[in-house]
Amino acid sequence: MKHRVQLFASWSDTLGPEVEVELPAGARVADLLETLETQAKSKSITPLPRPSVALNQRYAKPDAVLAAGDEIAIIPPVAGG
Repeated sequence: MKHRVQLFASWSDTLGPEVEVELPAGARVADLLETLETQAKSKSITPLPRPSVALNQRYAKPDAVLAAGDEIAIIPPVAGG
């Protein structure tokens, strides 16, 4: 199943603002992050921060199951002052 994923900040800088990821049916948020982290490692010298994942505009836990048509966003931690 293909999932379209929006990326922000350092994740977007590394992989682009949007990617399409192929995952098997029943894949979870943790599976998606593992796939994206593998792609990012091949393109980035420094490790990217562990992000939060929004699934259909709500923060999702790693065990949340992905479904066709879900809106998925990768949101790195934010710091500022």
